[in-house]
Amino acid sequence: MIIDTLIEKIVATQNPTCVGLDTQLSYLPEELQKGVSTPEEAARAILTFNKTLIDHVADIVPSVKVQIAYYEQYGAAGVQAFFETCRYAKEKGLVVIADCKRNDIGSTAARYSAAYLGATAVGGSTVRIASCDFLTVNGYLGTDGIAPFLEDCKAYDKGVFVLVKTSNPSSGELQDLKLADGRTVFECMGDMVEGWGRDSIGAYGYSAVGAVVGATHPEQAAVLRKRLPHTFFLIPGYGAQGGNAQMLKNCFAAGGMGGIVNNSRGILCAWQKRGGAYYDAARAACLDMKADLASVLGEICAK
Repeated sequence: MIIDTLIEKIVATQNPTCVGLDTQLSYLPEELQKGVSTPEEAARAILTFNKTLIDHVADIVPSVKVQIAYYEQYGAAGVQAFFETCRYAKEKGLVVIADCKRNDIGSTAARYSAAYLGATAVGGSTVRIASCDFLTVNGYLGTDGIAPFLEDCKAYDKGVFVLVKTSNPSSGELQDLKLADGRTVFECMGDMVEGWGRDSIGAYGYSAVGAVVGATHPEQAAVLRKRLPHTFFLIPGYGAQGGNAQMLKNCFAAGGMGGIVNNSRGILCAWQKRGGAYYDAARAACLDMKADLASVLGEICAK
């Protein structure tokens, strides 16, 4: 199962770091920005940046997360760069998380799922559009909007990460509200995620239906970690958003298991602080993050 593959790669690298390829033109060094004057040229420069960065970190991290909004802003060429980035990362042996936060009514959700996880019918046959292993989805439309993704996860050995407790400062305006039964909204959503993943639990006790739980809310993360024993966490908020290793400790279970931590700007833009080649700075940032997480989590052991 894909969740087992992710866990095994985390254990092999001893680095629960996900490199967030939220790449835009302004993050690139001057030599890659030089002469760029059209969206198409920007997309090509970004793809070059991404591929070279992937080449220099693929042996020390288990995964990348590619955020589609950063590519959509460059139009069709940007979207093509998104898919090319996903394909290249997959070829290099990385687990690829497409960060698109998709959902809608059931029939539309099924088309989103076909694009990123499943297959699309064309001319009497089916084609696979994306090279993605996981997709971020918004579960706040309820079960009928999630069901198509769950079906494709089973059919194609894929996974999803469902928004539960997000890292943005105002998430509590909705997610921390109390329901009539005493649960918060995020606890209710977490319980739904645990239930949705009940039939897709892998060898290490975690489901392919994971949860997005922000590092910037450690108290809520502790509640969710205890409440959702079979749910693997995708953890945003480390670095530029203010989260640190100590804050995200609550997202993990014993043995450093149960989560992967995203870092985008801290890796993409590491060259701006460190100097030197951007790809060397990115590799150094990944190793520094590995050491920082290890100082809190210790050795990661699959059980």
